[in-house]
Amino acid sequence: MEVDHSGEIGVGDAGPEPEPEPPEAAPSPAAAAALEHQQPWREQLTVRGLVAAALIGSMYTVIVMKLNLTTGFVPTMNVSAALLAFLALRGWTAALARLGIRSSAARPFTRQENTVVQTCAVACYSLGLCGFGSFMLGLNRRTYEAAGVNTPGNVPGSVKEPGVGWITGFLVASSFGGLLTLVPLRKVLVIDYKLTYPSGTATAVLINGFHTPQGDKNAEKQVRSFLKYFGISFLWSFFQWFYTGGSVCGFAHFPTFGLQAWKQSFFFDFSMTYVGAGMICPHLVNLSTLLGAMLSWGILWPLISKRKGDWYPADVPESSMTSLYGYKSFLCIALIMGDGIYHFVKVLGITAQSMHERSKLRRSNSRVADLDKAAAIDELRRDEVFNRDSIPAWLAYGGYALMSVVAVVTIPMMFRQVRWYYVVVAYALAPVLGFSNSYGAGLTDINMGYSYGKLALFVLAAWAGREDGVVAGLVGCGLVKELVLISADLMHDFKTAHLTLTSPRSMLAAQAVGTAIGCVVTPLTFLLFYRAFDVGDPDGYWKAPYALIYRNMALLGAQGFSALPRHCLPLSVGFFALAVLANVARDILPPRYGRFVPLPTAMAVPFLVGASFAVDMVVGTVV
Repeated sequence: MEVDHSGEIGVGDAGPEPEPEPPEAAPSPAAAAALEHQQPWREQLTVRGLVAAALIGSMYTVIVMKLNLTTGFVPTMNVSAALLAFLALRGWTAALARLGIRSSAARPFTRQENTVVQTCAVACYSLGLCGFGSFMLGLNRRTYEAAGVNTPGNVPGSVKEPGVGWITGFLVASSFGGLLTLVPLRKVLVIDYKLTYPSGTATAVLINGFHTPQGDKNAEKQVRSFLKYFGISFLWSFFQWFYTGGSVCGFAHFPTFGLQAWKQSFFFDFSMTYVGAGMICPHLVNLSTLLGAMLSWGILWPLISKRKGDWYPADVPESSMTSLYGYKSFLCIALIMGDGIYHFVKVLGITAQSMHERSKLRRSNSRVADLDKAAAIDELRRDEVFNRDSIPAWLAYGGYALMSVVAVVTIPMMFRQVRWYYVVVAYALAPVLGFSNSYGAGLTDINMGYSYGKLALFVLAAWAGREDGVVAGLVGCGLVKELVLISADLMHDFKTAHLTLTSPRSMLAAQAVGTAIGCVVTPLTFLLFYRAFDVGDPDGYWKAPYALIYRNMALLGAQGFSALPRHCLPLSVGFFALAVLANVARDILPPRYGRFVPLPTAMAVPFLVGASFAVDMVVGTVV
């Protein structure tokens, strides 16, 4: 599932408790970093760092793609990327020191270089989250057939098989524009508005903690744990391989709760991948998936199946969109859309309220309190470093204009259904949407890029009409999503740079290099999975459920409610309302009760992928 999992609101950075004599107080991480030699921004970009980032980014691209094409549920891995960056370069410098090598390759490893490597690696694998399991796969023939060849609006011309050429071109045309969308506003969002960007702040705190004497000890413990559980997972997967004789054979299909439960996909498939994902995700997410599995596979699907011949045709395969699978798909969409629209409106409201309050109080409290002098000095030092290596505005404006022209020319050539003015509108609105999204992400840590993409999907599908609506909606969704998503991610990275005293120029360069690597590695990784496995099989392991979900949303936008099976619309409205009410209840109830309200999007995931995924996640919670 293409979801941002860093939805916890973190705390902003705060200086240490001031002492009567600040010069003798223990320095904060930022103050300690200031004592290091401040390298020019070019020296923060090292060959060893870029090589490490390419390797880490490529490895995580494989992991992200595998998760995307199975359940679509991808937890955030930025923290582990920062840890691996630290381990790789600290190990490199330690090895050279043991060999007695004294050269530029053996220079000290700083927190600035660590930040650059982590940013580059994350930029590389983040492209794997930009639609490979949803809109891109939704264009292929298999998804077209799964949606029903006789479904109104699902025309034969709305098919485009994945290929290295057009996927790489699309990524280049859309992702680099997202990098430049908000570069001129970085100072406003990070320094002037002092937005917390909790994910960026958490990454900075982690990196600052690594580069202390105690950080080395903690890193050693983390390395031992990492190697231990990596070995266990690898050996278990190797052991499982010996006992797999077919598609429904082996430990992956062990009837843990009995054969009847197994037929409804309730079993533990011994997948270490999703047990690990369950250990990363909050308990509420995991329990919400289990509740969704019980509601769908335990109650709804068996009951609807008994209405075969009444609620859907008896002579149509259950995998058809006019059959049982249509109920599965659209009820899942209803939960996701209800959750997404609620948070979309909520974040817009929070953003508008915050900006209104900020405009009233802009100059009401400009003095720095003497009691917080040490923290103020740290903050001024961070601001100085952040402003020193400024990025020329002409570079951002000129680059964005250039990428707009490239996209306007190339994207209609790739997809004849996408008119050039659709792309112009997307690029014209991207800075406005990107600023709103980045401001909201700075306040709440919720990146609404996926919601903006879904909104674009419905608008463009309806605008293009029945014949061209599916392709125009899916491609427009991917374009807007990448532009808005990447710009918000860059602001998180700028916040990390601000707190680790890293040059914004080196961060932008690292993002650009990581994006360029991702534009090559990600399509190749995707096609490796696509050609080696049966991707898109609703009854197999590689379900890729969001491909069909996104195509159905495009059909809904192009055709209207006539694409729904009988009785599906009332049920969809009910589940949409359920998602909204669940969010309202979580916000209005006291925190001690609201934290138990399930998450609608997490509930929706098992509707299509099966209950075994939820069982794995709950096992991760127990562990």
